[in-house]
Amino acid sequence: MARHGWNSGVARWRLTALLGVGVAALALVVTLLNTLPGGGSGTEGTSRDGDKVHGTPTATPDATRPDVGWGFTHTQFSADEGSATAVRRVERRLAQDGGVPQIQHLMGWGADNPEPVKGRYDFEAMDLRVDFMRASGGTPVVTLCCAPDWMKGGEAGVDNTDWSQSALETAPEREHYQDFADLAATVAKRYPDVRHFIVWNEFKGFWNDAEARWDHEGYTELYNLVYKALKKVNPDIMVGGPYLVMDSLDPRSADASATFRGPWGAMDQRTLDAFEYWNKHKAGAEFVVVDGSSYTQDDELMPDEFAATDKFTAVGDCIRDRYYVEPADGDDEREGWSETRRVAVQAAGMIAMVKGGATSGFYWNPEKEKGTDCPGCLWTPTHGRSGGERLPMYDLVSRFGKEFPPGTAYEEVSGAGADVRVLATDKVVLVVNTRDRSVSTRIDGRKLEMQAYEVEWLER
Repeated sequence: MARHGWNSGVARWRLTALLGVGVAALALVVTLLNTLPGGGSGTEGTSRDGDKVHGTPTATPDATRPDVGWGFTHTQFSADEGSATAVRRVERRLAQDGGVPQIQHLMGWGADNPEPVKGRYDFEAMDLRVDFMRASGGTPVVTLCCAPDWMKGGEAGVDNTDWSQSALETAPEREHYQDFADLAATVAKRYPDVRHFIVWNEFKGFWNDAEARWDHEGYTELYNLVYKALKKVNPDIMVGGPYLVMDSLDPRSADASATFRGPWGAMDQRTLDAFEYWNKHKAGAEFVVVDGSSYTQDDELMPDEFAATDKFTAVGDCIRDRYYVEPADGDDEREGWSETRRVAVQAAGMIAMVKGGATSGFYWNPEKEKGTDCPGCLWTPTHGRSGGERLPMYDLVSRFGKEFPPGTAYEEVSGAGADVRVLATDKVVLVVNTRDRSVSTRIDGRKLEMQAYEVEWLER
């Protein structure tokens, strides 16, 4: 089975954080070669019973709370496919580490078109991802994006899906908002152990060209229909949005916020306006979702890659008591970065999120289909039997989740200097050297010598 869909995570690594508000499947053996009335759309390999419960639902960790801990997002290629030995290796490791929370998108990023023709469903790829999440013991989260072609002016049919970036980033047409909400309800019925749903992704397709601003009215209308449809399936389902990109700009930009700014730049006022509209007119939410990068829109790290992560703290402070999702570091086309430096920047970003109020987070895992070189990945590609071996980023994300789960009480650390970032409880301290050289610092009175970009865990 081919993995379809443009992957916005290719050459990009991200972090997802959340703040509470409150709040291998078998392929079809029989294919249907039907000609549907009204367009002659092919339905090979699809089924009418999309809402039939798939597999064996498991007890969902954190099923009753919005903050699910620190985990990762599946991208186009992930550990659900490849060598059975390598897949099991990853599944066992995730389960042994307490079941790391995981996000999967509805369409794209490893999932096929779920409804290529109205009323005809294909969840084969999605089933694989859900099976993997169940086997590895993680809390499953589904991002309800993107939309089948017939909902957005395209052609229906199994072989007619347009996987280009521009097509995938097109929002449903208004007359199909309810169809998308019905699809969301179908997903919730198929996977009853999924209790966390994010509505759409980064406002894709919701830009108002005429007014040069976000179409927050259209998004909110879609969101409210999806929210109500999911709650009808199960009132205990938790729903969140608006998954806006919290872009920062050069403070001199005409669209820069006059009040929400710092050394990292200034927020785009149009984004803040869209957030306020949704927050005022939403039907409800168990969590709020935003996305962003430590980079400005001009791809600048202001004033440097570590200080730029302070933006995450600022955004968290701004929307405290709400969910906070997927701030990223940029497009990750930085072959000159060592993995040590990459992990250090990621650790600094996660610390910044916690200080802004985040209780959960998801790392955007940029796994490759084959090979051994995989910068920023959590594990080596699972194509061969030797794949699925953990990489430095996995060690950071998994231990961060163990040491700093939701509800953690944080403590101040004495003696840490300006060269390091720290996060501590009464049992452990995470220390990050932000310099490209060795530094000497003192943590709780203990002298600590750290190598360039070193990340170290200290017991207290």
